[in-house]
Amino acid sequence: MMQPGEYYVGDLCYVMKEDWDEFCSITIQDHHVFNGEFSLADGRKFAFTQTAYGDGSYPDQYGNYYDVDAGLIGCIRIEDIRPPMPRPEIERLGNIFTFHHPFEVEGGVENERWDGIIVIGHLLIDTDPKGEEDEVEDEV
Repeated sequence: MMQPGEYYVGDLCYVMKEDWDEFCSITIQDHHVFNGEFSLADGRKFAFTQTAYGDGSYPDQYGNYYDVDAGLIGCIRIEDIRPPMPRPEIERLGNIFTFHHPFEVEGGVENERWDGIIVIGHLLIDTDPKGEEDEVEDEV
């Protein structure tokens, strides 16, 4: 469970550059990427899940877009980004949201019934826009 606070939401490779080696050592084992919540050695927390189709640009229900280059979308508290980045730069790389209550990050390719929606608290990010088209075609 992620704690309340102000978070960057987007592809974590953009804001965790300095921590990327540690990120990979925590989240990848034997060529398998594990989705979920994690802690760096210094206690900073982050969470993510892989997108349905890897890199691209994916919308949430509010019309915000998330550009992806590492095949994942996640979150980390703004204050935990190292080195600190100016807010305009963070906003250019992803989106900033304040979560007022503890929240979860859900979704991922491990679930065979997953519909491509990444859930980050109240955010619903659709990483499988083809899924909607497939449903319409199935109904016809």
